[in-house]
Amino acid sequence: MEMEMDSVAYINEYLERARKAQKAYEAFTQEQIDEIVMTIAKVVHDNAEYLAEIAVEETGMGVVADKIAKNKGKSRTIWNSLKGKKSTGIIERDEVTGITKIAKPIGVVAAITPCTNPIVTPMSNAMFALKGGNAIIITPHHKSIHCSTKTVEMINEQLDHLGAPKYLIQILDQQSRENTKNLIANADIVIATGGMGMVKAAYSSGKPALGVGAGNVQCILDVDADIETAAPQIIAGRIFDNGIICSGEQSVIMPEARYNEMLAEFEKNGAFIIRDPEKKEAMRSAMFVDGAMNRHAIGQSVDAVAKLASLEIPENTKVIIVEADGSGEADILAKEKMCPVLAAYKYKTFAEGVEIARANLEEEGKGHSVSIHSNTTENIEYAGKELCVSRFVVNQTCATSAGGSFFNGLAPTNTLGCGSWGNNSISENLDYKHLINISRIAYYMKDNHVPTDEELWGL
Repeated sequence: MEMEMDSVAYINEYLERARKAQKAYEAFTQEQIDEIVMTIAKVVHDNAEYLAEIAVEETGMGVVADKIAKNKGKSRTIWNSLKGKKSTGIIERDEVTGITKIAKPIGVVAAITPCTNPIVTPMSNAMFALKGGNAIIITPHHKSIHCSTKTVEMINEQLDHLGAPKYLIQILDQQSRENTKNLIANADIVIATGGMGMVKAAYSSGKPALGVGAGNVQCILDVDADIETAAPQIIAGRIFDNGIICSGEQSVIMPEARYNEMLAEFEKNGAFIIRDPEKKEAMRSAMFVDGAMNRHAIGQSVDAVAKLASLEIPENTKVIIVEADGSGEADILAKEKMCPVLAAYKYKTFAEGVEIARANLEEEGKGHSVSIHSNTTENIEYAGKELCVSRFVVNQTCATSAGGSFFNGLAPTNTLGCGSWGNNSISENLDYKHLINISRIAYYMKDNHVPTDEELWGL
């Protein structure tokens, strides 16, 4: 009981500071808010190398070069998306409907951040929260406390120069389940990015919550896919940051008519194909323990994963592709593999390929994302209608595009909602609009047309 009281008092101090800062922040203009939000992004962008290095050093997973690219890319795309958008005061006047919208902050945001994205997730959550006029308290994964804290400290140092209220962005310096539980139970809204246990806890906190579902991106290649372009894109997505990105490609589902040709193109681009039953079983055992991802394989290099499986692979191998023995529950390779490994599947008709993807998503990843390489709109939209995921990324590297990019219309983010399919409250990419309340003024529209019974009912 004493420990619980200590945790309550500890969290209350954070909340009191946050509420005081947020109240002062409400007086800031849109221009001041935007300068603050831009500065958050600029700190991560300008210190991308250092922050990437300390993240890999502390967490023991991922690739420094890829984290540098992520730090720079996410800071650029997210700020570009937020720049110029109204998020405080009157944000819209609709003369047709007579509705005037007024944006208001929610208050204090609690954010649970993962060790897989320990720099850019705190950054983006802070950007979204402060864009909406809120304060934010971050509770980092216990394996990334140092690098996430350093990120927040560097951001706050620059915000002080802008005259921002102190404690607008805070991060817990004592990470524990009890502290996280007390934080999310007493903040005004919760963002949970990470394991399903934390996401479930957020939704059980009694406060509005925005969480994410498990990823397991199925990559469907149409018979007309440009494999010379698609193969390097898919490999780049699978190996990015050693495969720990939730939007990274997981399975390649290819037409039987071009299966061998497509696999050959993957080989040309650095893939090592495993067809031998014993080697396939060795890979399954290396990646999964009691049906769950082996923690010793998560975010590790392709060489390290091969070593875990006691397999020799050619020098300069970029990715391992394992031919699966069935889809869905028939083969554990259908699940998410958080390392540089792809599962390969073969289909006779495009509809059969979609069914393979469906079975794999039912096993894991329903609601998240699907990657399609196709030049046939009919097939793209068929998959879009048939599969229950929140986003379909077409002819792009899914790992770096599903979270928004300069080349698609998805909102740039690090938190990808998966809808009711993934037990989430949103089926889109999280951004600032999820962290504001909107008041609507409804003016009386005396000249509005009232339909006759004939117009209404067709009588």
